[in-house]
Amino acid sequence: MAGEITETGELYSPYVGLVYMFNLIVGTGALTMPKAFATAGWLVSLILLVFLGFMSFVTTTFVMEAMAAANAQLRWKRMETHKEEEDEDSSTASDSDILTQDNYERAEKRPILSVQRRSSANLFEITDRVEMGQMASMFFNKVGVNLFYFCIIVYLYGDLAIYAAAVPFSLMQVTCSVSGNDSCGVDTDTKYNDTDLCWGPLRRVDAYRIYLTVFTLLLGPFTFFDVQKTKYLQILTSLMRWIAFAIMIVLALVRIGNRQGEGHPPLANFLGVRNLFGVCVYSFMCQHSLPSLITPISSKRHITRLVFLDYALILAFYGLLSFTAIFCFRGDSLMDMYTLNFARCDIVGLAAVRFFLGLFPVFTISTNFPIIAVTLRNNWKTLFHREGGTYPWVVDRVVFPTITLVPPILVAFCTHDLESLVGITGAYAGTGIQYVIPAFLVYLCRRDTQLAFGYGTVNKHRSPFRHTFWVAFVLLWAFSCFFFVTANIVLSETQL
Repeated sequence: MAGEITETGELYSPYVGLVYMFNLIVGTGALTMPKAFATAGWLVSLILLVFLGFMSFVTTTFVMEAMAAANAQLRWKRMETHKEEEDEDSSTASDSDILTQDNYERAEKRPILSVQRRSSANLFEITDRVEMGQMASMFFNKVGVNLFYFCIIVYLYGDLAIYAAAVPFSLMQVTCSVSGNDSCGVDTDTKYNDTDLCWGPLRRVDAYRIYLTVFTLLLGPFTFFDVQKTKYLQILTSLMRWIAFAIMIVLALVRIGNRQGEGHPPLANFLGVRNLFGVCVYSFMCQHSLPSLITPISSKRHITRLVFLDYALILAFYGLLSFTAIFCFRGDSLMDMYTLNFARCDIVGLAAVRFFLGLFPVFTISTNFPIIAVTLRNNWKTLFHREGGTYPWVVDRVVFPTITLVPPILVAFCTHDLESLVGITGAYAGTGIQYVIPAFLVYLCRRDTQLAFGYGTVNKHRSPFRHTFWVAFVLLWAFSCFFFVTANIVLSETQL
């Protein structure tokens, strides 16, 4: 997510890229979806899930088109630089290796019809991994760039707050239930309060905050260093994730098949749409990572079709997970973290499987927390970076990591309502990243491409939704969502 051109990395086949995208999108948000489905009603949830999946696919194609346009501009500027070097071979000027500002503006605004006719298809090949921050700096003005980084930073803060709350919440639910009268796991039929006792005189909220403190002390220091996710760690976490999802779906189907399903979800309950909307937006989030996913794909000839197939599979998976959940469990017994519904003897007889599912978020989220924290820290650095400037050691190594780590931990200390955290993060920052930024990116990149390459130029990776109507529709939908969610929150608070 940093605002720069990064190395493409090792190439892989389109179908491997499809798997990577599937793994990226299907994450923690999926675990909060069943409760949101049960609250909003199955018909409303299904319609909204399909529609939001379609909207996410539209904006994904917008980002891919912007990536191709950015690659074309960078490739043309390199050709201009190379041409100037050849023309000035006999010159002794020392600055002929780079474009001057005048040449930069000329390269952006002058139509290059000769290049267009000769190799316009190759111009738009996606070979350089141009991150979203770099695309923002290419197509947005200064205010737009700052708003882009603000949106990314707010989203990452929400991500970290969700992760910081999910791990101690899962530990509290599992260990407090085991240490209490119910030694068989989490009792979803009992409504616990934070003030209920957990261990001796310690309340449940005290246990949660102890776990949160330990979590912060163990993983917080990674924010002060550089961390990279290894391939083997990614494989391990992905394997654990799919084992957990498969177990939950199979167990829910078995209970429903044995007529033990307790769920009778309503058709529609519009009071639950606010959180459902945020959860669904959060669960389809991938736009910010598309440059890292799409660029290394070896053949991009049918990339749009493959992405559509990916979204169809993800939609089917979300539907299967959520529908089996809401018909297997009563709506009032579904927990914020769906895995905790399986930490019971009457659901899972094998203790090892109960603990694996109950503590599954602890393993997977703990490996992702340092990565996201370092990404957020680097975005802070990029936002305040000035050309040619460097940060003092204290600012670089202490201030930026501290402002990265402290706010989400404070939020997690104040609340562990995961459904609301996911809903608010998805509804606000998620809407900005998934809808607003891609729409403005594709609109401005189309304008710049026409100015630079002429009006007859065709971007080989242009979105199927190429009409300006779709850009306007996405923006209208995004601002309608902002208004709806805000009004819903205000009305809910007023009723309370």
